[in-house]
Amino acid sequence: MARTYPMLDQKLTEWIGEQHVYFVATAPIGPGGHVNVSPKGYDSFRVLGPTTVAYLDLTGSGVETIAHIRQNGRVTIMFCAFEGPPRVLRLYGSGEVIRPDDPGSDELLRLFPGHGGVRAVIRVNLERISTTCGYGVPFMEFDEERKTLRQWSDRKGPEGIRKYHLEENSYSVDGLPGLAGLGIEEA
Repeated sequence: MARTYPMLDQKLTEWIGEQHVYFVATAPIGPGGHVNVSPKGYDSFRVLGPTTVAYLDLTGSGVETIAHIRQNGRVTIMFCAFEGPPRVLRLYGSGEVIRPDDPGSDELLRLFPGHGGVRAVIRVNLERISTTCGYGVPFMEFDEERKTLRQWSDRKGPEGIRKYHLEENSYSVDGLPGLAGLGIEEA
């Protein structure tokens, strides 16, 4: 049933690549802050090495993941098998926020298909890799990706996205810096 791994092997890496959705969980330090869980889709996740992964953080209404990672680095990524044999995979690690204009970001961004509204790439150094049975996860059939986020980003354009980041993504719901201080104020 439950099993831990020292690294992502080829079998787990291939399985990750077959999943259509994953969840990212973060939390601030101390009591009173909000724990955040964000669903992610699109073709936005990459295994960079046996203990390193990355995903695109696309513009959204909140900036909790970036704020929490900037504060303490802690992040857990969970994949669930909605098709095929049951499995839940959790990747625990320490994350890093890499903005599109940061040095070295071009190399990471080339790994993903083009998306409008990319806020950052989140790179995670894995500290624990584990699977559990997933017997309670329902079967669900994948239909297609939603087009809404891409259409919204295209309508906003680069300047509209920058303005949105300033107005809506500068701070988390708990007042922690999200994109504030990462260069969005300039330009």
